[in-house]
Amino acid sequence: MTHRQADPSDLKADLDRLTAFLSPLDRVVCLTGAGCSLASGIPTYRAENGDWQGRNPINHQDFLEDFETRQRYWARSFIGWPLMHTAQPNPAHRALKDLVAIGLVGTLITQNVDSLHEQAGLTTVQHLHGDLTEVTCLVCGASEPRTQLQTRLAKLNVDLALDGKLQPDGDAEIPSEVIQHFKIADCLLCDGTLKPNVVFFGGQVDPTLVQSIYRSIEQADALWVIGSSLKLFSGYRFCRHAVTFNKPIVLLNPGWTRADPIAALKIGQPAEIILPKLLDRLTNLTQ
Repeated sequence: MTHRQADPSDLKADLDRLTAFLSPLDRVVCLTGAGCSLASGIPTYRAENGDWQGRNPINHQDFLEDFETRQRYWARSFIGWPLMHTAQPNPAHRALKDLVAIGLVGTLITQNVDSLHEQAGLTTVQHLHGDLTEVTCLVCGASEPRTQLQTRLAKLNVDLALDGKLQPDGDAEIPSEVIQHFKIADCLLCDGTLKPNVVFFGGQVDPTLVQSIYRSIEQADALWVIGSSLKLFSGYRFCRHAVTFNKPIVLLNPGWTRADPIAALKIGQPAEIILPKLLDRLTNLTQ
């Protein structure tokens, strides 16, 4: 697990500011990013200054058209999946579950493809970029649990020495000469191509979901972004929408975010440290 520290004096001041901002509100829309899952041991894509860390991600069209791209994805995913599968919710996930329960957070959207919000107890999570726990056949549409596919991939590659450095979202660095020998699995029903239920770079987020989130922002008191640099338009669009409808934006992120210039409040604390304390504050105020 990754441990992040907070300055006690800054933490109290930031907690006071965040409490004062949120306590008068009836309902907010919350968008979480990779920083929310960092304390669960899942690496983030970007450094605190917003710079990309690691190699280029899988492109949607390349995955559809190129066998070697699919081979590279599944080989790396085979090494990275166990971390995603065994990761546990951290205090940020658990606090957000309770903030939903007390009614402050009305809609929770995540850019993350893990299932940690659900594991923490949330039953309604809108996954902007999909969820790694299922794979789907691009030919017949059949679904398969990722855990089952992992077992099949292991049997196909039992003689291949696989190891690598873990990367964000179940990815891993593996030598190219090893990837060339990796055998990928096909659909159990029709032998079609399998794809994880996630939005690759260059892919399209479900337009119906985007419109639903827009409506939620229009009906909310504020937009709260936690653990995201918002470097990608996929998440930043919701900040622009909030500004259009005069909804204040509050950011909780230790590093730079694309929405810094338009935010009403920016708190630079780790989510897993400040959110449980915020929950205690807000709970005490309502008692």
